Amino acid sequence: MREVRVEDGSPEAVVWRNRALTLFDRVAVPVAVCDVYGAVLLANPALAAECGTTPGRLRGRDVLELFRPQQAGQVERIAEALRLRHRSRYQVSVRWEAPGGAERFGELTADPVSDSVQDTPALLVMLRVQGEREPLVEEPVRVTPVEARILALLAGGATTAKAAKETGLTTDGVTYHLRRLSARWEASNRTELVARAYALGVLTPGVWPPGA
Repeated sequence: MREVRVEDGSPEAVVWRNRALTLFDRVAVPVAVCDVYGAVLLANPALAAECGTTPGRLRGRDVLELFRPQQAGQVERIAEALRLRHRSRYQVSVRWEAPGGAERFGELTADPVSDSVQDTPALLVMLRVQGEREPLVEEPVRVTPVEARILALLAGGATTAKAAKETGLTTDGVTYHLRRLSARWEASNRTELVARAYALGVLTPGVWPPGA
């Protein structure tokens, strides 16, 4: 079979380059071409979609900042192998934040590619999505009306006896509610308990007398 050589810059080379780029853009697998240091040279729309952006905006970004390694040792071993010009396939377990806020995890596969063994390789990087963890939704802080009233009274300087009188509870009843709140918010004393109430939005800052 006769060998066909296509010189770079020739019409044939331009045609094949355009075909390769079209395939690169249309493939559903997230793919990027990076330099040997991990900087993105070219990314396809599927990879950009995982970052919630466009391919052009990924150019120059560090692929391992976009997709964070779960084990630092993996990256160090790959860097050493590349320095020694080994041409194996390398895999890195990664995680990243999806556009909707969920944390995804998966695997990056990096294949060194170049025109010759002597050339410094680029990295053909493919991402395999393995799963997703939903974003944590913080539950709103809930206190009962009685607890909110006790906290407001304490913030205003009331004693346990006065808080009991104002709420119609016994002093033991007030103490019971304070202990429950202290355990829930891990507060070691009443000053810290009031501070937590303000920080959590139970008490309204800048209002006097204090109120929920």
